[in-house]
Amino acid sequence: MKTFRYISALLLGMTLVAAPACDGLLDQYPHNAVSSDNLTDADAKLLLTGLYYIVQNKPTANGYAAFDILGGDLIRGGASGNKIPYLLVQDLVTEAGGFISGQWNGYYTALYQVNNFIQSVEAMAQTTSTSEMLGTAHFFRGLLYYNIASRWGAAPLITRPESKDVGCSPEADVWEFTASEFEQAARTAPDFTSKNYVSKEAAKALLARTYLAMGRKAEAAALAEDLIASPNFALAGFDKIFRGQPNMEEIFTFANLMEESSVNLSASLYYSRESPVGGSYTYAPTREAMDMFVPDDLRTAYSVDSQGTNDVVNKYGSGEAGTDPLCITRLAEMYLISAEGNGLEKGGLQRLNELRAFRGLPSVSPANERDFETAVLNERRLELFGEGFRWFDLVRTGRLGETMPLEEKYTRFPIPARDLGLNQLLEQNPLWKASAETPENE
Repeated sequence: MKTFRYISALLLGMTLVAAPACDGLLDQYPHNAVSSDNLTDADAKLLLTGLYYIVQNKPTANGYAAFDILGGDLIRGGASGNKIPYLLVQDLVTEAGGFISGQWNGYYTALYQVNNFIQSVEAMAQTTSTSEMLGTAHFFRGLLYYNIASRWGAAPLITRPESKDVGCSPEADVWEFTASEFEQAARTAPDFTSKNYVSKEAAKALLARTYLAMGRKAEAAALAEDLIASPNFALAGFDKIFRGQPNMEEIFTFANLMEESSVNLSASLYYSRESPVGGSYTYAPTREAMDMFVPDDLRTAYSVDSQGTNDVVNKYGSGEAGTDPLCITRLAEMYLISAEGNGLEKGGLQRLNELRAFRGLPSVSPANERDFETAVLNERRLELFGEGFRWFDLVRTGRLGETMPLEEKYTRFPIPARDLGLNQLLEQNPLWKASAETPENE
């Protein structure tokens, strides 16, 4: 992706990429798209490479880290700042704050570019090449909408580069659309060649994740099992996965190259000045999060660390010296989806214990389905720590309120206040609207 400067120029020809992120969702894009009649296959391939850059970067570091930050395992880093997880959630999840609006605008800015690409390539003569490019674009649209659905639930469903106001579609419709995008990508994206390129297999992995979120557990488990059985993939050690070494576990990972990235989780969020490579130390693991990693767990050293007097998330080790790959999905997640999807009575325990054994831990023997779900969630907490899962795992299983003393409204993100003002068809999530209408003394 080192051609990104040329690609950015092409994207500017289609629509201004650099529209301010704080502008309103649907009135920030000019009508200066390139005529699709003039788009060659070579142009389309360059633009597709540009989509990798855009979808990777527009969500910002907070987009990747939000579910860890809000899931109860992180607090403010440094000597000052909030050291109570639920108060950190209340501080960050607001209608007016940049933590939420940056993600909303990032996802929808990237979505505009993906929609523009799909519209343009659909107008070309259809070949195997264009079909695979469209499959990749539908994967990206599914990835964007997965992130939107898991955060906001009901949201605008936009499938063309719109410049008019669009209201929210019901949450169920947003999830169905997300699944349909991954289903299409699973049919038409290229076959797997590398972790850094979208593939049918990557689409199946995120479709399994989406089905799990929708409660379609059997279908999620079946897709996960297909990937576990694939000769393309095998479990690998964290020393390979999180230090950029060759491995067969990663199904899709953004390369996140230094010369083109605006996302550096180590330097911007997790590492400290006491690290040899530096960092801002915005967020730190709680003591509970540090203690959940035991010495025998082969994941421990590459999940958490102590740098001087500071405890840190250690999956992104470059600090200010570079950037780290951004793993979107990997095989261990499929083991956990298969386990949860099948449940205790249908073989899920075997997959759970296989993963634990590979990570150096003994088997577990939960007594019932509720205990089994708890065991799976605990394993997801360990395995996927720092990878953007925890908050939504608690939300989708109805356990956020059990973990932190938070109102129900914190199971959804509020739509940013500025976008509500700019788009007259948007309505605030009912949980947040009801909260705003309730007097404080009630």
